[in-house]
Amino acid sequence: MSEEQPGFALPEERRDTPLYEQMKFEIKARIERGEWPTNHRIPSENELVELLGVSRMTAHRALRELASEGVIIRVQGRGSFVAPKKRSASVADVRSIADEIAERGGLHSAELVLKQAEVCDHDLADRLEVAAGTTAFHSVIVHKEDNLPIQLEDRFVNAEVAPDYLESDFHSITPSAYLSSIAPISRAEQFVEAVLPQPWECRLLAIAKSEPCLQVRRRTWSGDRLVTSVRLLYPGSRYSLESSY
Repeated sequence: MSEEQPGFALPEERRDTPLYEQMKFEIKARIERGEWPTNHRIPSENELVELLGVSRMTAHRALRELASEGVIIRVQGRGSFVAPKKRSASVADVRSIADEIAERGGLHSAELVLKQAEVCDHDLADRLEVAAGTTAFHSVIVHKEDNLPIQLEDRFVNAEVAPDYLESDFHSITPSAYLSSIAPISRAEQFVEAVLPQPWECRLLAIAKSEPCLQVRRRTWSGDRLVTSVRLLYPGSRYSLESSY
């Protein structure tokens, strides 16, 4: 074993527990002791196999269960990292994701995937409360906190309410903040559910196909006019929604 990744030192009373449980205990202990701080890269499955002489199945189970418990984050193509305290937001609020991140002391960045005009079919026209054939604006953006994807925003906008939407720089202002500035929200509706992401969503969020996600579908109005219909997708291991009454 290398000096950088010393062998696991386990309490005697845990010697009879399954090896994957021993590995989980030691990883958690190192995190709690501060040896592995938030965002620290932990050994990969291959490295654990080589360092500890365990089977790939044992290493995979230990890391999989730690990820499901929210102890680590597995970022596709990058490795496994010590998870920060899970981000959260009130389910009742309509806020800019950039403001949420700033309040936590994080750094917001945005990856613009799509920004274009589209002609509304009957389904989209119903969602935006406009006539079929009307032009609407469509944007897809990945929002990141400290360079880690935490929200995929798939948004349609009523072009008559926000005619300059496509001219906006969504690296410097979020769509939510921009739309609120030109058409203050008077009413909102939203629905929250657990879903499995589609392959293209997994790629953009850098998550596994089996990663459960929280999906929020939201529509907002300004006065009596519907402004936007948006679908927000959050990796379940990186985010939670809260509510209080």
